[in-house]
Amino acid sequence: MAVRKNQADLTAAEKRRLIDALLQLKRDGRYDTFVRTHNAFIMSDTDTGDRVGHRSPSFLPWHRRFLIEFEQALQSVDASVTVPYWDWTVDRTPAASLWAADFLGGTGRSRDGQVMDGPFAFEAANWPVNVRVDGRTYLRRALGAAVAQLPTRAEVDGVLAMATYDMAPWNSASDGFRNHLEGWRGVNLHNRVHVWVGGQMATGASPNDPVFWMHHAFVDKLWSQWQARHPRSPYLPAAGTRDVVDLHDTMRPWNNVTPADMLDHTRYYTYDTAA
Repeated sequence: MAVRKNQADLTAAEKRRLIDALLQLKRDGRYDTFVRTHNAFIMSDTDTGDRVGHRSPSFLPWHRRFLIEFEQALQSVDASVTVPYWDWTVDRTPAASLWAADFLGGTGRSRDGQVMDGPFAFEAANWPVNVRVDGRTYLRRALGAAVAQLPTRAEVDGVLAMATYDMAPWNSASDGFRNHLEGWRGVNLHNRVHVWVGGQMATGASPNDPVFWMHHAFVDKLWSQWQARHPRSPYLPAAGTRDVVDLHDTMRPWNNVTPADMLDHTRYYTYDTAA
């Protein structure tokens, strides 16, 4: 059983194996396939139309499946690798260990956002940005430039206390746990982190930045904590809606995956015992 660890607890060898697996997926083209998939869905998911990956109840099960498939791709390169999570309530500054040159590299330079150090820097020649929102082919970041503060533990706890998973109108105007975690309502959790990192993370092509996976692993961990805290609060909607994914509806792009299939993550992985 795969165990997802806090990125801050990875050993130097575990970091190196993860980086090597990421670089291999980039070389063989599989990494960019994930970027294209995410970008296509974020562009097509709208508040008033068919929505699957974002702005909708299936945001959490969709990304759970997306991470599982990515983790399986990493493990096809190195079976020991799992997707670590970034607890942004603790590792809150550009000086945090994940931004070190021996791991993800740091923020971008001021004039164009280009990441200049680490294995994913343009100068390292290993990480061309092929799925682009503009003409720039290098990884970009602007840590803390667009929004000053990452979410706090108190803000997370407030969202985890919400007892209802989701509710009509089942989009970015909805109340409930899902939308507050996704960040369209309230204290803005998930969305705020994307904007804090900046660069490609603030676009639909956000998986271009490997921190995307660590961010979403933590979002998924928070969902698992909410599920444990509210065992009688089901995924909603159960049935009968239009334009969103009901409990037993298929989630595109998969032909046989429903939200119900994604409710028990322990079939695939567990998280370490850190809070």
